[in-house]
Formats: sequence, C-alpha cells, structure tokens
Amino acid sequence: MEKDETDERGFLGEQPQPAMHKPAPDARPHYLGHRERLRERFATAGHAALPDYELLELLLFRLIPRADTKPVAKALLARFGTLAEVLGTDEALLREVKGIGPAVALDLKVIAAATQRMLRSELTARETLSSWTQVLDYCRASMAFEAREQFRILFLDKKNALIADEVQQTGTVDHTPVYPREVVKRALELSATAIILVHNHPSGDPTPSRADIEMTKEIIEAGKRLGITVHDHIIIGKKGYASMKGLALI
Repeated sequence: MEKDETDERGFLGEQPQPAMHKPAPDARPHYLGHRERLRERFATAGHAALPDYELLELLLFRLIPRADTKPVAKALLARFGTLAEVLGTDEALLREVKGIGPAVALDLKVIAAATQRMLRSELTARETLSSWTQVLDYCRASMAFEAREQFRILFLDKKNALIADEVQQTGTVDHTPVYPREVVKRALELSATAIILVHNHPSGDPTPSRADIEMTKEIIEAGKRLGITVHDHIIIGKKGYASMKGLALI
C-alpha cells in the first residue's frame, strides 16, 4: 500500500517496523529517549509536573510519530500563547506553523472538541447555578479563542439544570446580530424557564459595550412577559470574563 503523502503523521503511527528495517541501537533517533522519559514523568508525577510545552509534546507524539515534536510544540506556544489558545485557535492558523499539516491540525481540533464535550457533560443534569465555575470553564473553552463573535444561550429548566446549549448567532469580529424575540421563542420551544446569555469578544477585552447592555435588557423584558428569567449575561475574553449581573448592569 502506498503511503498517503498528504498525511504528515505517517503510516501506522508509532507501530513497530519489521525487523529488517529496524535501525541499529546507536542509530535510534535522539527524540525517542526523550519521549520515553517524558511519558514516564507524566505517568509518575501527573500533568501538573509538566509545563505547557511538554504536555503539548505528549499530544503531538501520536500525531507526529516520526519527528522531534519539541520544536513544534514550542512554535505553537510562541505563536498562540497558551495550550488553551493552541487548541482553541482556528484550524487554518494552526497549519501556518511549521510542522503542522492538515491532518495534525484536524487532530488538535478533535482534542479540543473532546475537551469541550467533557466540560459540557459536567453541566448536564446539574443545578447550573451551583456549578458556576464549570459554566465559566465550559464557555471559555468553547468561545474564548474564536475569531468571530458568537452568541450562545444556555437553556435551563425549573431546577436550573441544563436543557440545551446553542449558538444562536455568529457574527463578525466585533458584532453579532441578536433578536430578543428569537431568543424568547427558542426558550419557549425548549420549555426553558430560565436562560444564561453568553457571547465572546475576539478582541480579548470582555468589558460589556453599551449595545451589549441594551440588548440584554431588551431580552430580559421580553422574557419577563412570558415567565422566562435571564440569570446573567457573560462576556468571554481571552484573558477573562465579565458578568453583567456581577457588575450590577442588569
């Protein structure tokens, strides 16, 4: 079978090669010993013992099995800043980093999606307002590093358990059109009695704008007439978040 040259991960990953192709012991690539030591550190001391670049290396071991992944991990962090930003960034931007081709970029996004799914599962069937840290962690993982604004709604039942989580609108780098009537209509369709509004600021600054505040108040008024409570409107930035309720804006 011919090797797919479009997949930089290599055929069969780290599967052992036939004996006739094994290099002599002194000809082993230098990075193999480093991989073994890094895996051992993770196994014995856990992830807290590893800086971001080494944890990222561990992820890349399987994705790029036949190369030294330390320079790639460091290049990703130099470009995007943190491990969370690497996993949260756009697939096309990942491919601009030397050593990251389409297959590895896609695999990193799969890892990011799995992380988001895990965080979301922690909210399901829980009293959401008592799990505020998990709400913020999930929203940050889902939205903080998006290149365009997204308007997300968490729909809650009468016990404040999560019914649904939906991105209702996606806009530009600094604006998302939001229609209060559509927000309330969707809440009624899902039999939600309360909602949490969330949107991101791609600029990184989570400070609410005047338009954000006015739009939120319109949704609150529209919901009141139909028995739907707006618990909060959270704005997510790369370095933090802002709660309109916490800021006494609503």
